[in-house]
Amino acid sequence: MLNFLLTWFVTAISLVITAKFIPGIELGSFSDALIAAVVLGLVNATVKPILQILTLPLSILSLGLFLLVVNAICFSLVGYLSPVAFTVHGFWAPFFGAIVLSLVSSLVSGLLSRFVPEPSQQIQGD
Repeated sequence: MLNFLLTWFVTAISLVITAKFIPGIELGSFSDALIAAVVLGLVNATVKPILQILTLPLSILSLGLFLLVVNAICFSLVGYLSPVAFTVHGFWAPFFGAIVLSLVSSLVSGLLSRFVPEPSQQIQGD
């Protein structure tokens, strides 16, 4: 449960940072980022796998580069579906926004992993 909440919090922080750096992505407050992070998780869990299967031939022909377009479509969809002040304009904003979001999220979760200990993986024996 702690890992889930930490991932949600890291995604929200990454959305705030991405909105600061990428023009065309607007985010209201941190609570809006928390809600947008939930929508992003739902879109990544439901819509993204379907898009990846449908665009598999294009992804194979482009050696996987078309997956960047799939990520941009999912990022735009989050802006459209979010009930909060999270908007994404144009095509290039979600394209670069998805790239920056993944980089920032990896960086923030890497920094947090140094300070937050992993749950114990020991098995209790008799």
